[in-house]
This record gives sequence, structure tokens and C-alpha cells, in this order.
Amino acid sequence: MSKKYHRKDFLKLALLTNAAIYAKPIQSFAENFLPKDILLSDKNVDYFKKGDPQYEILRSGFNKRIDKYPAIIALCKNTQGVVEAMAYAVKANLAVTVKSGGHCMEGFSCNNGGMVINLSLLSTVEWVNNETIKVGPGCTLSKLYDSILPKGKIIPGGSCGGVGIGGLTLGGGYGLLSRQFGLACDSLVGVTMVDGKGVVRYSSNDKELLWACRGGGNGNFGVITEMTFRVHKAPATLQSMRFKAFNVNAERANKILETWFTLSAKLPKSCFSAYVLNGKTVYILLTNTEKYSGDALNFIQSITTITDKVTRNLPQPIAKALKVFYGQKGPVAFKNASAGLYKDFTEIKNFIPKVLAKVIATPRMIYQVNTLGGNIQLPELATTAAFPHRASTYFSELQTYWEDPKKAAQLMESFETVQKIFQDNGITTQYRNYPDINFKHWDKLYYGDNYRRLQTIKNIYDPQNIIRSEQSIQPA
Repeated sequence: MSKKYHRKDFLKLALLTNAAIYAKPIQSFAENFLPKDILLSDKNVDYFKKGDPQYEILRSGFNKRIDKYPAIIALCKNTQGVVEAMAYAVKANLAVTVKSGGHCMEGFSCNNGGMVINLSLLSTVEWVNNETIKVGPGCTLSKLYDSILPKGKIIPGGSCGGVGIGGLTLGGGYGLLSRQFGLACDSLVGVTMVDGKGVVRYSSNDKELLWACRGGGNGNFGVITEMTFRVHKAPATLQSMRFKAFNVNAERANKILETWFTLSAKLPKSCFSAYVLNGKTVYILLTNTEKYSGDALNFIQSITTITDKVTRNLPQPIAKALKVFYGQKGPVAFKNASAGLYKDFTEIKNFIPKVLAKVIATPRMIYQVNTLGGNIQLPELATTAAFPHRASTYFSELQTYWEDPKKAAQLMESFETVQKIFQDNGITTQYRNYPDINFKHWDKLYYGDNYRRLQTIKNIYDPQNIIRSEQSIQPA
């Protein structure tokens, strides 16, 4: 019998690439490429090629569907290690991709025939003062929360415990607490970066660099080796409720969705909600860091009347409650992509019944809509961060997964059929952290009017386009 994945288990699978098994590094191989003024030392970076025991572990990512073979993997131990690795890549004319947690849904943190700069060892959390922390980009969300929650502090990250804070933040970074505290990138106040020329840069010397790192995507301008965040006072508790409607048809799924849009638009900032259609089951999640009152109580009462089962959990200490969403460890084969950001239901009303019908008819396909809004939409943030989608109040995603490789082609075909429905109906905004290799005009979809400004920053820090992937920002 095949294993049935729950929503939280599927998206929250953690990566196993932070293992500390070291093969003999190929330092002598790298010496042929490095300039003489670059000191090569295994104190800073180890290099691995195909055939080394660690190579297979280090090249693997969260998505088993992605299978890439870089020529060299540079496992860096500090900023100087990244400087040395970049000098190696420039001298050897190798394209560079950057891997912190390896959760990119299209595998843009790996490549074929180039160099992968692996930052999994850069995972420390250091307190600067009571309100500020410095974090390595390879630090996982679970490790970060374990470090700061005991002191009553938090940053608004996602919910998947195995995700690296680097990739999460640089693309925007939303989660259960974003309506209350903003995106993860909104709490980012400084970065250290090695650019495409191997030069160490600091955002304290360039406000444009910090702007770009707040939602301008990862793997574009340089390799971030250190991130400074402003922390927030953590809520004491988090309570969750789950509503389910079983054996739905497209008409009922659509009515629930429309009602959910109407009710969720009035939720307080302390609440997060998601509508999930998984096969013939509608699942609605509601979380709250405060007491339920007013519009939140109305949401609960109204959703209860249109669903079949309600599960109410007691308020839990925030550290314990977040762990519920961390999920299992281990990679999985899947396809997951952004399905558009919306302001309200009217943007999808005319065509969403077709989407829901296709999802219901396709086992192992999921359509989900999550609440944004709240403090993500603070007007002042629009000018301080490259994230371009603050006017949208909802973010949606489409996903499918499989254990049997023989089912992959059929599921991918159904996935692309649904995507075409969105494309044909004018959905023109997508979230960079949920990319799709088949998106046309991805530059406009991900970055909107900010793309040209981001290209200017690319020209400064990586004019030769050394750091690149299939959908990285191109020099102007």
C-alpha cells in the first residue's frame, strides 16, 4: 500500500544534506585553478567531485525529481572559504549556484557541470544584542527557532523545519506569523556577501544591496555568508483549528473557497489561514497567537457550518506549536509551484471551477491558497524591499507528488494542464520561492517592475554572470 502524505508532511520534509561525513578533499585539484595570491586551505573550504563519498550527499536536494551533477562541490566553512571557492570558479570558468538548505523546488541550488557552493556548515546563530542576531544562511529554521525562542524572540520565517534561512529570506519568506510581523526579509537588516568577482561586500556600504536581498531572490548577485536580523517578541502561544469537508465535488469546493475568501479577508493580523483542496477533501487551517474574538469567531462559526468536521487544539507554547508543522525528514519526488498571488476571489472567480474539478479528478494533486496581508502590506515596506507583491492578500500554490516513478509523467501532464488554465486567464504574479522552470516571462512574474533595478545591481556585483541558474537575474 502506498503511503499517503498529509499536507504538512509533504511540504515540510527536511533535507539530509547537512551530514558531517568528510571524504578526502580534492585540494590539489583546485590548486591548478586558483590564482597564486589566493591561499588554499582546508580550514576554509573542502572540494568534492563525482566519486567522492560525500559528493552524492552534498549534491542531493529536497526534491528527488531533480537530478544534477556539478563538476565541483565547494563545502565552505566561512566567508574566506567562499572567497576561495569563487576565485576557483572564476579561474576555471565554472557557473556557480548557491545552496543553503537545498529546498529550491526546481533545483536551482544545484547545476550540471559547474560549481555548487554549499553553505550548510555556515549555520551559527550569534546574539549581537537583545534585539539583533547574526545567522549563517545554512541555519535551518528549526535550529534558528531552537536558538531564539527560549529567549522569547522570533523572526517570521516559514514552517518547514529543514529549510535554510538563506534561501527562505532572500526570496521573501512568508509563514504562519507573517501577517503579524511581516515577511522574513522585512526583518533582515544586514548581509555579508561574496560577489561574483570574489570580493567581500557589506550591505552597510550599499543600501541598494540590502534592498535587493529583501525579496530579490537568491543565487543572483553573490553568495550571502552572514545575515543580520532584527528579532521580535515571540507570542506566548499558538492555537490551531482544522476544518474538513469530505467527498466534495467542484461546485461545493468552489462555494467553500468563495466563502473562505470573504471570511479570511477580515481575520485579525494574529491569524493565518489556508484553504487546501487535496483530491476530494477540502481542508482549512486556522492559526491564532491571540484569543479568538470578533471576526475570528465569526470565521470559525461560518466555516463550521459549511464543513463536516472540526478539530480544535488547545493553545500551545509557541515553540511546541511550531514543531507540529516541521514535518518528517527526507526528500520526496514532487512538483510544486506558485499558482499566483491574488487580491481577492474576483481575480479567479471565472475560471477556478475548472481548476478545482481537475484537482478533484487527479489523486495526489493539491491546490492551496494562503493568507498574506496584515503587516506584509505596510506602505513603508514597499520602498525598502525588492519583494514586489505586497498589494496581494493571498498566495496560491499547486503541487503533486509520487512514490512510483511510473506515475510521474501523467501527474506532470495534469499539473501543466492546470497551470495553463491560470496562464490563459491572465495570472501575472508568481512567488520567487515557489518557481517553475516552465514559467514564461518569469522575470516579470517574480519581480514585476523591480527587475530592471535588480539587473543594475547584478551589473555591479556579478557583471560576468558567474552566479547563475536557469532563472537567475541576468546582467542588463
